[in-house]
Amino acid sequence: MEKTGCVVVGGGPAGMMLGLLLARAGVDVTVLEKHADFFRDFRGDTVHASTIRLIDELGLGEEFRRLPQSRLSNVAFPVPGGPPVTVGNFDTLPPPYNYVAMMPQWDFLNFLADAAATEPSFTLRMNHRATALVRNGGRVTGVRYRTAAGAEGELRADLVVATDGRHSTLRAAAGLPPKDYPVPFDVWWFRLPRHASEPGAVAGIVPAFGRGEALVALNRTDYYQMGYLAPKGTDARIQAEGVGGFRRRIAALRPDLADRVDAIASLEELHWLDVRLDRLRQWHINGLLCIGDAAHAMSPAGGVGINLAIQDAVAAADVLASALLRGRVPRTELAKVQRRRQRPTVIVQTVQRILHRLVFGPIMTGQRSGAPAVLLFLGRRIPAIGRVMPRFIAFGPRPEHAPAFARRAPQRS
Repeated sequence: MEKTGCVVVGGGPAGMMLGLLLARAGVDVTVLEKHADFFRDFRGDTVHASTIRLIDELGLGEEFRRLPQSRLSNVAFPVPGGPPVTVGNFDTLPPPYNYVAMMPQWDFLNFLADAAATEPSFTLRMNHRATALVRNGGRVTGVRYRTAAGAEGELRADLVVATDGRHSTLRAAAGLPPKDYPVPFDVWWFRLPRHASEPGAVAGIVPAFGRGEALVALNRTDYYQMGYLAPKGTDARIQAEGVGGFRRRIAALRPDLADRVDAIASLEELHWLDVRLDRLRQWHINGLLCIGDAAHAMSPAGGVGINLAIQDAVAAADVLASALLRGRVPRTELAKVQRRRQRPTVIVQTVQRILHRLVFGPIMTGQRSGAPAVLLFLGRRIPAIGRVMPRFIAFGPRPEHAPAFARRAPQRS
């Protein structure tokens, strides 16, 4: 029988960070990741200031800063006939944590995997999909899995942690139903070429608004990562209009990019994100804990979902490491993790629900086109917003620090 101290299901930011931290505590930890690698296009690729600070506390800051990345220094909205209105300027935060790093998520996950691999009690199994929970006497005691080659197995553990995302298999298997909140839009991600001579800082974010639709362009070195926002239930319309109709919509929203919409060869190049906003009332059962998107799926509004998931992982490691080293994790310890992270989750989701109602909802229903008036008003008239918003995005409510057992002296090259 295969056995580990803690099995973490899902190799995203929360799962890999939790695996690294528990391994540094000496816990025998195994991460199961269903894919063969971490390369998935159009995943969230922001590394927030709270995470950068955490990486420094882990002694990995120098190596992290050598990774290809760019810095997001502000969030601004374009205004026809006038200068952009900045609603969040990260330069107002104390350095060196006065920016959000923009980098491909696969680079960040490989970075965490490499750091964890140096710990003797860490194991990462790629191509392993968790399919079911193993139970014994009312307690979860492990997971069943299937490899890409079709082999099946069972991995027993003192604790199972589900970090397998908004469509969590383990959350469903545990019978933990989430409370859903309405979301007015979905997102279709795609790329367009970007010329080296074009203005705009790398890592800049340029939004455009129409009636019933919006477009976000994230500047990359040689391409734009584009996000087309439209009301939920729009996918059938997009398919019916075909690639030509979609190109015309993008060109109308961003006439300056109309000369390259032919780079969208087919609708198969679009990556549809079913945006969800939900939260478990209870994050755990005996022997199982859900964190990250498995406990609370986040909207992309504000781009804070990755940050929140990593903070969950830090809190979970801090609370649970000693119990895992003893070989038994009482359910009361799982409840401590939920209590510690539930309020930050509620705060962030409440802000996202307000943004949905005041900003995205009127645009998606066609009541308004153009930059959201409420954000422009706040950005122009209330200076405090320019101080609060950057900290909220960069650090979030109740940012966590690395546990003492996980800290290391900085690595010098």
